[in-house]
Amino acid sequence: MIAVNNVYCVGRNYKKHAEELGNDVPSEPMIFLKPSHAICALDDGTIALPQNAGEVHFETELVLRIGRAYEPGIKVEDIVASVALGIDFTLRDVQSKIKAKGHPWTAAKGFRNSAPLTQEIEFPGLDALNEAWFSLRKNGEVVQRGSITNMIFDLQTLIDYIGEHYGLGEGDLIYTGTPEGVGPTVAGDVLELYWNEEKWGGCTVG
Repeated sequence: MIAVNNVYCVGRNYKKHAEELGNDVPSEPMIFLKPSHAICALDDGTIALPQNAGEVHFETELVLRIGRAYEPGIKVEDIVASVALGIDFTLRDVQSKIKAKGHPWTAAKGFRNSAPLTQEIEFPGLDALNEAWFSLRKNGEVVQRGSITNMIFDLQTLIDYIGEHYGLGEGDLIYTGTPEGVGPTVAGDVLELYWNEEKWGGCTVG
């Protein structure tokens, strides 16, 4: 895989997902980070996940790879080099405990292999992204299906917000948020990510 720098993730960027977890809908982008060691390939191999820390949930997302440094006023099509699909694996029981204490999410979100990534394609343009659907199949059954047109904060808003507050540069990734339908996965599950009807990647949970 191509070298990765910063891994930015957007929380609660789909209204129905926020509602399904009983969370408030944010008024501005909610950004958290994962370490680069969270990235691994969704190449139909086995991905080892923690099996002794409570439920592990899948969250399927469109992922942007940044191709150049952010400058104020830059457009999505000029800064995004490629797109992929990814999973934001979350230790849900751990997250619930640390949220109750007001602690950072790193323990629930930043573990190794928590941000696997499919193959990438060259940025196809906003129209193509808006017209497409992405989905996750768990053991052959569609469990998540989303469109970026349902995002609370669109791609331009996310890029401007992250670029202005934290900086964006070549090799950075943005996990843009997950639609409703998140749920648990256990060892032996087969997860497959689709762009429309084309499979982009998958794994067996280990």
